[in-house]
Amino acid sequence: MRRSPEDTTSVNLYDRLFEQQLEAGASVLLAAENVIDAYLDNKPATRGKQKYSRHQRDSDFWSSDFVNGMPSEAWQSEGATLALARYLGQEPVANPLLLERVAAESPQLVRQAVRYSGLVLQQHSPRRAELDRIASSNPDIAEFCRMLDIFDGAYRERVATVEMWKKMLVDLSPFEFLIYASLYAFERLNPADFTTPWIPVEERNVAEGQWQAINDILIWKLATASATSLRPKEKNLMRSLKTHLSPFLFPSPDGPAPRHDIRTAFETLLGAQIELNSFISRSADAFSFDDGIEFVRTGERALDIVERDALLRAAWKRDGRKLERLHGYWFYRALDAFFHSGLATEMIGLPENHEANRVAYIRAIRTKLQLTDVYGLDDAVTTDSGVQVDLFQALLATELTSAFYQRDFLQAFVTHLNETGHWAPALSLLALEGIATGHNRFPLTWSDRKAKLERIVGWTVSKKSPRGSPLMAAAILDFWTNDLVTLAARLRQGEPGLHPKLFERPILKMDRLLIQLPWIFGLQNNSTAAINNLRRIGARRGDARLETRRIEEQLGRLFESRGFRVVLNWQPVDESDARAGEVDLICALGRIVLVLEVKSTFIRQSQRDAWLHGTTTLRKAGHQLRRKVPAVERALSEGSDLAAELNLAGDAGSVSIHGWIVDTSIECDHQRFSGFLKVSLEEVLIALRDDRHLLNDPEGILSGRYQADELAIADDAQAEASLYPGGFTVEGFIDAVEKEAVWEAPGC
Repeated sequence: MRRSPEDTTSVNLYDRLFEQQLEAGASVLLAAENVIDAYLDNKPATRGKQKYSRHQRDSDFWSSDFVNGMPSEAWQSEGATLALARYLGQEPVANPLLLERVAAESPQLVRQAVRYSGLVLQQHSPRRAELDRIASSNPDIAEFCRMLDIFDGAYRERVATVEMWKKMLVDLSPFEFLIYASLYAFERLNPADFTTPWIPVEERNVAEGQWQAINDILIWKLATASATSLRPKEKNLMRSLKTHLSPFLFPSPDGPAPRHDIRTAFETLLGAQIELNSFISRSADAFSFDDGIEFVRTGERALDIVERDALLRAAWKRDGRKLERLHGYWFYRALDAFFHSGLATEMIGLPENHEANRVAYIRAIRTKLQLTDVYGLDDAVTTDSGVQVDLFQALLATELTSAFYQRDFLQAFVTHLNETGHWAPALSLLALEGIATGHNRFPLTWSDRKAKLERIVGWTVSKKSPRGSPLMAAAILDFWTNDLVTLAARLRQGEPGLHPKLFERPILKMDRLLIQLPWIFGLQNNSTAAINNLRRIGARRGDARLETRRIEEQLGRLFESRGFRVVLNWQPVDESDARAGEVDLICALGRIVLVLEVKSTFIRQSQRDAWLHGTTTLRKAGHQLRRKVPAVERALSEGSDLAAELNLAGDAGSVSIHGWIVDTSIECDHQRFSGFLKVSLEEVLIALRDDRHLLNDPEGILSGRYQADELAIADDAQAEASLYPGGFTVEGFIDAVEKEAVWEAPGC
């Protein structure tokens, strides 16, 4: 390994850290735990002046004397299991003798580590060969390897089917692929009923699974497409439309025949991709990341699922239901803000579009409230490309776009479908109506940048810009645009990084061509799209750190509104507590103190991502609180300035301290990490505001049961739903959060 000039020794950093722990008085087990935690937290980050790479850390850790001499007891910790999972999930570093020793002493630990490692889908790895060698003399590992073989066979079979059908579409350009995706979407994914404002969860989950499969195939198509196909000239575009779209919409005996063979191949490939994705999420990910179940072999090629912990298994679904209710909560918050803004009495746009525009405004307010109150965004945000964009205008533009596509494309299509009984003539009538009025009403739309900006600029009208702002329109367009040429180049070069999904940045750019998919824009959850656009894809934006500070400040003000004394970003004064680091938020009321570790991330959509969040970010947060809570306790007991700031002078022994991890995401909700409760930031906000009734669709708007007398019922529900019928108290607040009273439906 190449050393920096200052590093003249060959001392293993993890061995040195272990020795330092022992010299400081830690037991062997505690020292081992602390070194493992450092490894899992990707520490150290540097060696001398050089960056310490992941491969270097893996190499040093697994070759260290410390880890190779670790006693059996030290391998029983959660951290050791996660560390072994990291070993099994990587390929460059090998230590087969250590793995064999651990398997002999604790085969169950190795089985668990294999599950967490994701090796079930990486069986080409040399780590799998190590397991096979161990299996020859270890019956437990041998049985486990037989299960891995069954998974491997099922996975390879599904991958082979996908690859076979990809060959049938290899000659399609990305634009032509999107044509067939759009034909499929109008035939299979368009809702038959738009009378209710809320698409049922099950129906939306099915549609999103199909969107994800289309997104996966598009990623393959971009990675394999020629450079010229990603920069289509007008004549090439017209040829693609004439060959692949027009024959379906305007069949003619004199023109080319519809390519039913390609449409069938597309549908078969999509079905195979959906099956592969379902296998990964429901079988492989469940095997790897669902601790509530266990797989057992019931035959040579058959596995069965045994439920071990019903509550743990239900946690993922329960968190999903909470997220669903939160969408309703923010809608009602937005409804209230809309009526108090004075917009409720104004005509918004043309009379025939007024109602749809009102809903678009309310939904844009909903997402802005969530982004500002939960994620700390300002009125203007800087995107990851450095563009400044007005947040509300960007959100309103996408909501108005959604309303436009839903009304003029999806609902109009349903009307024609009911008249004709078949998707193809229905799409034909829709397209002909557009041609007659000079508009594009094809199942996918395309334009150049200038034409798109001319449409968006009308949605930026404000008192400051009564005719709209071309500069703001350009910023909004860039905010929602996914440059497919750039993405394709990254994919071909194998560059690491996150890729925007179809519904995160739904305007697709191919050179000068901008493509919109009405079936995405008209149906997507714009709130989730905006959050993940900024927090997942744009996590490295320059504003992200400021937004985290703003979250803490806003939360602090809300605590202050309830009478708490609040200290932000406190640094321990005592040198012995320096390792504890900055404490995000300390809140005190009476003799009760809350020490809050605030985490800001994004909305996850897979069990794997939720598990990773729990075993990385939240696990680390638990360790941080394990250091920070005692540091706060010592500072208060010593009568420091902190005690005075919190109005806690006097007997510190009577102070009750609670440590919480407060996270913007809902995943792993109400689990404990190092003994500390993890709660969602939104739950804390609702508990402080005492408006949990908004979680329960109090006026029946979202369920479609709204009636005039619902308003009176809603008022009664609000009074009944109060968490503090006798008035707010700090004890009542803590009790409400720790017992999940926020999520209870009153009267149940």
